[in-house]
Amino acid sequence: MKLKNYLLLLALLLAVGVRAQVPSGNKYPKREFRGAWIQAVNSQFRGIPTERLKQILISQLNSLQGAGINAIIFQVRPEADALYASQYEPWSRFLTGTQGQTPSPMWDPMQFMIEECQKRNMEFHAWINPYRVKTSLKNELAPEHIYHQHPEWFITYGDQLYFDPALPESREYICKIVTDIVSRYDVDAIHMDDYFYPYPVKGLDFPDDASFARYGGGFTSKADWRRSNVNVLIKKLHETIRGIKPWVKFGISPFGIYRNQKSDPLGSNTNGLQNYDDLYADVLHWAREGWIDYNIPQIYWQIGHKAADYETLVKWWATHSENRPLFIGQSVPNTIQHADPQNPSINQLPRKMALQRAYQTIGGSCQWYAAAVVENQGRYRDALVSEYHKYPALIPVFDFMDNKAPGKVRKMKKVWTEDGYILFWTAPKAETEMDKAVQYVVYRFSGKEKVNLDDPSHIVAITRNPFYKLPYETGKTKYRYVVTALDRLHNESKSVSKKLKL
Repeated sequence: MKLKNYLLLLALLLAVGVRAQVPSGNKYPKREFRGAWIQAVNSQFRGIPTERLKQILISQLNSLQGAGINAIIFQVRPEADALYASQYEPWSRFLTGTQGQTPSPMWDPMQFMIEECQKRNMEFHAWINPYRVKTSLKNELAPEHIYHQHPEWFITYGDQLYFDPALPESREYICKIVTDIVSRYDVDAIHMDDYFYPYPVKGLDFPDDASFARYGGGFTSKADWRRSNVNVLIKKLHETIRGIKPWVKFGISPFGIYRNQKSDPLGSNTNGLQNYDDLYADVLHWAREGWIDYNIPQIYWQIGHKAADYETLVKWWATHSENRPLFIGQSVPNTIQHADPQNPSINQLPRKMALQRAYQTIGGSCQWYAAAVVENQGRYRDALVSEYHKYPALIPVFDFMDNKAPGKVRKMKKVWTEDGYILFWTAPKAETEMDKAVQYVVYRFSGKEKVNLDDPSHIVAITRNPFYKLPYETGKTKYRYVVTALDRLHNESKSVSKKLKL
């Protein structure tokens, strides 16, 4: 390469803040979870007219799809309320501005998002907060809120209101809400983030002495009892979801530190708040017991952070995946605001992506937060498009839920239509919902290329349609098109191929 061209390329890469960096793992993995969180609690939806909000969400999804995102985690229950048509809980103030106020004109944001995600071949994960009822005591609860029917189920702590995690009634109610969502909506997963027992308020203990006296028999430690309360909920939720739709996943996105070494020799070399000790969330236990189907720890710090170093935590979680799919929760703002310690002229995205892909136990990442990607903060989206999500990726297989691939597609043929040549096929036969093909992957190879379905650069479409519009050129160029089927858990069928001249 000529020196002038080399310097020009180098300047461009530095300006964009990215650098082509080959990790020790697969540079372009065919399977990778590429999620993004869309939150409601920042009031980005509040009071916006329905049609305008729909256009905003469509614009966000289009941008995220273009950036290679294949899963959306959408907040639908922030305060025991609903961004969907619930028969049990009031409409959220984060949607209409007033809790209990029905959207006008009426619409269902969760159903809308499910349909829009399916159009874009994205998974939809319904994100709920289990215990929180008020983010501030100043907030008014709608007359129909469950609090007014059963105030004895709730505890005030600091400036917030919570379900009492110790009560069987609390657990039954939360499971009822999840039953309703999973039964009525075509969700791919139920998702919870880091809010279990509340984040500690300095000098103030969570006021559950009465519940401990009533339900704490057999526990000498209140901390162990609190962890047990959350364990029971997680186990019940897992059983509830599996019993309704065995293909729906249950995932957790915990705070980024499980335990510090000063609390447990097996903990991470960090010095911060702890899931196990402060939030009473024993995430590793849930994974070991098979009660959760994926784990996305929120590793929102930078490489080199004194109390919670990103690299230290990624390595720790990769070592403690407990045989469950592990993805990394990435903070877009933090990543772009901090320079790579080894190369101060660029941000930390290249090193973070290299770390993420360096471990076989890490199957992808999730971006906090979606709007930061859409807004292209620090040219983060540009980097995903041009380098890290350059080619499509299938969702990792959850083989402990289902490892049986669907049948092959049938009757594949090229048909001339008024829109040009279309490649048609017929769905494989299926006996059960788990066997059904719900998506198809279309690969293209030049006439003399070896067929390699592990190379995502050959994927030209991931679609729910049993057809693909072929790009017509001169009618003399030889291609081989290969089509496979995917079931609900992304098991891939054997391939069917066809040689074409286009």
